[in-house]
Amino acid sequence: MDPKDRDILPDVAKPKHYDLSLFDLKLGGSWQYKGTLKIDTVVTKSTSEFVLNSKEIEVQSAEVSPKDGGQSIKFSGVSYDEKSERVTLKFPQDIAPADVILTIEFTGTMNSHMAGFYRSKYKPPVTPSLATPKDGDQYYMLSTQFEACDARRAFPCFDEPNLKSTFDFEIEIPKDLTALSNMPVKNVRDGSSADLKFVSFDRTPIMSTYLLAWAVGDFEYVEATTERKYNGAGIPVRVYTTRGLKEQARFALSYAHRTIDYFSEIFEIDYPLPKSDLLAVHEFAMGAMENWGLVTYRTTAVLFEEGKSDAKYKNRIAYVVAHELAHQWFGNLVTMDWWNELWLNEGFATWVGWLAVDHFHPEWNVWSQFVAEGTQTAFQLDALRASHPIEVPVKNALDVDQIFDHISYLKGSSVIRMLSSHLGQETFLRGVASYLKAHAYTNATTNDLWSALSKASNQDVHNFMDPWIRKIGFPLVTVTEEPNQISLKQKRFLARGDVKPEEDETVWWIPLGIKAGPKSTVNEQQSLVAKSDTIRGIDEQGFYKLNKDQCGFYRTNYPPERLARLGKSQDLLSTEDKIGLIGDASALAVSGEGTSAALLSLVEGFQNESDYLVWSQIATSLGNLRSVFSANDEVAAGLKKFIVKLTTPAVEKVGWEFRPDEDYLTGQLRRLLIATAGHAGHQETVAEAKKRFDLWASGADKTAIHANLRSPVYSINVAEGGQKAYERVKEEYLQTDSIDGKEIALLSLGRTKDQALVKDYIDFLFSGKIAVQDLHTGAVSMAANSKARVTFWEFIKANWPLVEGTMSANKVVLERFIRMGLSKFADEAIEQDIINFYKDKDQSGFDRGLVIVSDTIRTNAAYKARDEQRVLEWLKTHGYA
Repeated sequence: MDPKDRDILPDVAKPKHYDLSLFDLKLGGSWQYKGTLKIDTVVTKSTSEFVLNSKEIEVQSAEVSPKDGGQSIKFSGVSYDEKSERVTLKFPQDIAPADVILTIEFTGTMNSHMAGFYRSKYKPPVTPSLATPKDGDQYYMLSTQFEACDARRAFPCFDEPNLKSTFDFEIEIPKDLTALSNMPVKNVRDGSSADLKFVSFDRTPIMSTYLLAWAVGDFEYVEATTERKYNGAGIPVRVYTTRGLKEQARFALSYAHRTIDYFSEIFEIDYPLPKSDLLAVHEFAMGAMENWGLVTYRTTAVLFEEGKSDAKYKNRIAYVVAHELAHQWFGNLVTMDWWNELWLNEGFATWVGWLAVDHFHPEWNVWSQFVAEGTQTAFQLDALRASHPIEVPVKNALDVDQIFDHISYLKGSSVIRMLSSHLGQETFLRGVASYLKAHAYTNATTNDLWSALSKASNQDVHNFMDPWIRKIGFPLVTVTEEPNQISLKQKRFLARGDVKPEEDETVWWIPLGIKAGPKSTVNEQQSLVAKSDTIRGIDEQGFYKLNKDQCGFYRTNYPPERLARLGKSQDLLSTEDKIGLIGDASALAVSGEGTSAALLSLVEGFQNESDYLVWSQIATSLGNLRSVFSANDEVAAGLKKFIVKLTTPAVEKVGWEFRPDEDYLTGQLRRLLIATAGHAGHQETVAEAKKRFDLWASGADKTAIHANLRSPVYSINVAEGGQKAYERVKEEYLQTDSIDGKEIALLSLGRTKDQALVKDYIDFLFSGKIAVQDLHTGAVSMAANSKARVTFWEFIKANWPLVEGTMSANKVVLERFIRMGLSKFADEAIEQDIINFYKDKDQSGFDRGLVIVSDTIRTNAAYKARDEQRVLEWLKTHGYA
């Protein structure tokens, strides 16, 4: 977008350097602090006022001093614009263009909203330092979260990504606590009283305000050193936790130092800072934040306890660590010019994060996981009219939080995977390295990346990637078979199947990746670059398949007979191919361009499948069927019978016991199949889950439930076992000391079918005993429970002031709660009720989420109306109903 269209600060002053000192921290009570800020500023136009970003900050004084000496000018007044989050400092005379020092004295608050400079409460597993802030039995740590627009919540600043500066930072804290920031500690001096100290840090490289970070707490750490040498020495890498948890940080540490070395190699630029710290934060709205040199994480994204944590969190931690460390180059060293190019940061870090995990764990088959969890999730949102282009115009930075979504992250990374596959990974990374070198310590645009990749590949990357980035949606490629050839047509895919001509004007470059013949050979360079084309030399009697390994970001619609034949050619399909086939069939059933019958027939052929990630896609597709048709008891019962028959061979084969030499994916398959079969009513699975739960719940055998099976066993028992099982899992939520235990218990509690317990669960969510960061988990569990959705919505309507008040201080959490909690309905009357309820409410921060909810419900309702009877007929014909 044109920079003139951005709502940005006046261009009369540009910061070069910040010197920030925080002191007199009230660690309890008001939680206020004082600050002194000196900004080395270039005044570019004569002005009598400075406008900075500021939120919930009170300015006590301000003055301007010429940098080359001379008389200081004290401010004559201050005004605040709360809506635009700006403060205007007024001076009694014009300040001429020059280098000046702007000095501001201010007061701020360490809030409890997971944004800005904030406090996190926690219950320590061991006795903490006496200096640790405390309130009742809750202790506190302090940390920051500034992306996208919350540095201004901690200190007044020029809070825009392309207004980069260097930073000196110091903070006054109790002597027994630890302070961290982006850079190593420079020195420690006495504070204003005997029990206080000032900790100051080395100057940062030039960087955006949103990457500045600090933390204070009763911290300990585990440490490793990079194997690679940087300026002749290894870089210290530490994972910090509050006291008593550091041993759970060793798993993350084992990846962090190796990941830094790996990225230094493939980006051809050494890690740019003298240290790398990772910090576990007890209350955290996101998954993690890439602050340069001090990456902060939600505890479940960085801590793991062998024997107590579910092994799936190993995969998550390895990926999240890699994603955030990738940002140290792609985002921090080179930063997007403006928030409309957020995808440059997030899409790339997502793709290269998985690249690193694949490098360390090829046996995890992460690209299949990426297709099943990443690409398919991106497809879901991008198939709605409510979607947006990857590169979305952002006029006001305050609107950006709602585009930290599946389009920026997952569609962005999917099209990068498509491009990398087309250019070749080595060529692609060579272009990325050139881009990083050319724009180090500055800001860059999507076009800058395309230029570097074009040069590296000798191809016009701009030409074939621009529609993918700047146009909404993605294509459906429809295949028609003719003698010795196939005809292909592309059009925009919409989940409702009702694309209008004016919505279908984009012509995408589509890499076809056609596998054909008995040896499944591929022509890598064949592309569809028009609305339609014919590919000759394809034997329509033999094997062929488009979109090898689901590298292209598009759906494929085959003739029904071809889809059936592909389902019987599984030996010629990769895991990604199978996931893509099932995902496409599922999406086409929803849109009406395929049928649920075709999906069920295809899936029926996977009864003997042994791959976890294929089963993951099957479970997702069948879960959507069960959700949409849940109100029809006959269809619901038939689908359960279908799933029981489908899963029985696989669940009996995988069994309940974990072997010491078993690979990670087998363990994940066991967890998934037990959950899928158990919730469909597979009697042996339900009986075993109840037996193990009873042994554990009674105390007869505390080891009866393997750590990896807590999720299926708890949830099956809550769904099948009434109040006793519900209360025991609720007790587990309140008492567990395992890092992932609360998340697992909360999701399981939402499975109850008892309306009284559904109401109790919803009340529990808003009882103050659930961390605000976890409320969206509760919303997910309510949405997934067809017996609870309406009750949940009625509660939200009746208690909106409570719901909004609990989460409104952090709109990211509120938007996620609304979007995830309300989008599983398949009833247009409820969709209209949602619209009517919110039309006179302040929707700021979640208005996009409401549009997505409406679009999704209308899509589900249209699918239900069209296919409900057809599904029932298929189930009856095949003996399931």
